[in-house]
Formats: sequence, structure tokens, C-alpha cells
Amino acid sequence: MEKGTINSGISKKSIFSWMQEIDSDQWKAFYAAFIGWTLDAMDLLLFAFAVGSIGQVFNLSEAMVGALFSVTLFSSAFGGAAFGIISDYLGRVRALTYSILLFSAFSGLSAFAPNVIFLLVCRVFLGLGVGGEWASGEVLVAEKWPKQHRGKVIGMVQSGWGIGYILAAILATLIIPHFKEGVSYTIPIIGITLDGLDLGWRLLFLVGVLPAFWVFYIRRHLEEPEVWKETDGLRKEGKLSKKGQSFTLSQIFKPDLIRYTITATLLTSLCMIAYWGLYFWIPQFLISEKGVGLDTKGFIWIIPINIGAFIGCLSFGFISDKLGRRPVFIAYLLIMAVLVWFFGQATTLREVLILGPFIGFFGTGFYSGFGSIFSEIFPTRVRGTAQGFCYNVGRGVSAIAPPLIGFLVGKYGFATGLTTVSVFAIVAAVVVLTLPETKGKALEME
Repeated sequence: MEKGTINSGISKKSIFSWMQEIDSDQWKAFYAAFIGWTLDAMDLLLFAFAVGSIGQVFNLSEAMVGALFSVTLFSSAFGGAAFGIISDYLGRVRALTYSILLFSAFSGLSAFAPNVIFLLVCRVFLGLGVGGEWASGEVLVAEKWPKQHRGKVIGMVQSGWGIGYILAAILATLIIPHFKEGVSYTIPIIGITLDGLDLGWRLLFLVGVLPAFWVFYIRRHLEEPEVWKETDGLRKEGKLSKKGQSFTLSQIFKPDLIRYTITATLLTSLCMIAYWGLYFWIPQFLISEKGVGLDTKGFIWIIPINIGAFIGCLSFGFISDKLGRRPVFIAYLLIMAVLVWFFGQATTLREVLILGPFIGFFGTGFYSGFGSIFSEIFPTRVRGTAQGFCYNVGRGVSAIAPPLIGFLVGKYGFATGLTTVSVFAIVAAVVVLTLPETKGKALEME
């Protein structure tokens, strides 16, 4: 047998041979973060499919419903920062479990909202958990996996977002069209009548409590990363440097890190304004007479878009491990900007099916760059805090996107509304140029 082969007969250069370098503990970390992120996306995006029903029930305009969703994005900024700090001090695994329990509980409680205020409060707390999941899950896999495969695993984890969106679309398609607002329903066999409870979107949110059960797997099978254990031990013994012993949130604003903190936060803000300006309104774009004009069963056509998103996130990691983080990130953003313009002009299902997967591929795939770059520019002592802060403050800033695009859609139509996000994607691509190339960089403690 030649030197370049292994016993299985698969070349060492096979695209799958790298998997043999990953041990069971690292795979378990991936499963925990991937499923957590998938369910995070599902719970958050259920709201996007319930927009029409919620607006009708509570008599809200497009901009008002968009603002209601923005509250979730805004609160996620605080959740990300808080859970980032928790992950640095208490551990990545604990932070991950707490965040999943939080967003699951308040997704379920949203189902019982008697008025807008109750729903608003639930969305605030759901946002705290949603922000916290990314802050802990991405750091967990970044610290557990080998540096040469860090881009791959973060891309694989991020691809769960597309699957979560697909799950939300399937649930919405199965539930919302069959339960009309204000109609009475009798439960078979039991004979109980449910009168005017707007069951469609309420049942949708009630399903959002299911991710809480994933916590049992995480707590039973996962241990903290070794690099975190070592850093935590040194912190408790007071053996970190003077700056390392200070509060982690203050450290990311110290002279050695503030440049990265500001740039990373600006990047996530621009990217997420572009993302949420587009993706929050895609379901309504498909079913509204102002857009493509399908009925609520048109939600199912979200699936091809998010198959593209899944592949885009997954491929970003593999490509960036080969070509570098910056050029791949920039390419995805610029191609997204061009495609969104064409997508905004779509008027038929055929056009949606042609453009949708590419919109998903480039318009979501760039998300895989955040975890890779941020984990490599920030040291272990503040990694959770830094990633939680930069990513989720950006998400909080993006809270302006749903009502902004909702206003433009209401006044000028979807073409103008959706095309607006292209500008933010282009500016974000410019910001990427100000960050260092970090492909293959070893994670630092100090």
C-alpha cells in the first residue's frame, strides 16, 4: 500500500479523512452546540411565521409587528453579553444549558399571551436565552476542536440555523393554516371546546418548549474544554496577569482588545441588519399580495431557501479553512448584496425557487465567519464575554431592521424594502478588511 493511503483504502487527502482526527468528546461538543443552535433558530423564527396572525389578533401594523420582534433581537444583546460572562466564569456547558432552558420556557409561555404586553415580556426573556446560546455554544466547539478544523466545525454548527428555519417553516405550514383566528374548536374524545383562542400561532409557540429536553443530553455527556479549565484554575488562584484578573467585560475595552471589540461589533451590526431586514420579511414576502402572493401554504417554500443556507454555512467553514476567513467572508457578503436586489424583484414562485437557494447560501453562510474569527482574535480569558458581547450587541442593533424594512414595505413595496439590505451587506464587506487573517491560529489564553 502506498504511503499516502490508510488501511480503509481512503486517501489521506479524502474530503472525509479529517473526521478521523476528531475524538468522541469533540463530537459530543459539536452535537450539543449544533442541536442547541438549531432549536434556538426554530424558537426565534416561529414568530416570523406568526406575524400575520398576531397582527390580525392584536390589530398591529407591519411596522408594529416588526418592532415586537425587534424587542427580542434587542434583548438578545443583553443575553449574549450576560451569558458570555457566565461562560467565562461558570463554564461553557453550564451557560449553554441555562440559555436553552430560558428561551424554551418563554417560547412556551408566549402561547398563553392574553395581550401584547404579556407577549412583549415573553419575547424579552426569550431574547435573553437566544443571545446566550450562541455565546456559549460557539465558544465550546472552538475551544474543543483542533485549530485546523475550527472553521469546519463552526460552519457545521452554524448550518443548524438553516435547519431550525426549516423546522419553523414546516411547523407553521402544518399548524397555522388549519387553525383560524377566533374560531371555536372541540377537542376530540375529551369534548372540551376552545373558544376564540387563536390557536394557530399559540400552538406554534407552545411547540417551542421542546428544546428544553435537549439539556438532559448536554449535562450528562459534556465536560468543559481543557483550555477553559486551565484558565479558570489560574483565575481562581490569582495567577493570571493583572489585566486577566480584572472583570472580563471591562477587559474587552482595554487598549489591547478594544480595537477588536469595536470592529467585531460593527461587523455583526451591519451583517445582522442586512440579514434580519431580509429574513424576517421573507415569509410575508412569499404570501403577501404586495410580494409573490402565495397563501400561507407558501411558507413551505422557505425550505429551498434554507437548504441553501445549510449548505452555505457548512461550505463556509471548509472553504475558509483552505482560503482564509477574510476573502471568503467578503465574497459571501458581496454576492448576497447582488442577489438580494434580484430577489426583491421576484413576482413568481419560479423566480423564488431559482433565486431562493442562492439567497440562502450566501445570505446566511457568512454567519459561519463570526465564530471562527472572533474565537481567534480574543484570548481564552475573555473569549466567551467578547463573543457574546460583539455578536449579540450586533444582533441588538439589528433590531432596527424589521420595523425599518416593514415601514419601507408598507410605503414602497417589497422591492424597495428588501433591496435596502444590500447596502448594509456591502458596507459590512468593507469592515471585514479591517480585521486580521486568523486561519489556523492557535487559541491564546492571555
